[in-house]
Amino acid sequence: MEPKIVIICLLAFIIILLFVGAPLKPLQFIGYGAVKLVIGALLLFVFNAIGSSFSLHIPINLSTSLVSGFLGIPGVAALAVIEKYVL
Repeated sequence: MEPKIVIICLLAFIIILLFVGAPLKPLQFIGYGAVKLVIGALLLFVFNAIGSSFSLHIPINLSTSLVSGFLGIPGVAALAVIEKYVL
């Protein structure tokens, strides 16, 4: 699939989750985690698109998406430092 289609589908999914909401607390927690996971994957996608010109790449998987989703920009920066200097 093209990246544009994937991004549009993910944004539509996030908007649907925001409008529909979940009446039960466990479902809200799962929805919150799913939204953070998607946001983290998008942050990593943008970082990899920009970082490719600087030879920086962070693999997009469950753990890195969760770290970048819950921590935001500092999480992506921490992952970049770990990738560059530790690994």
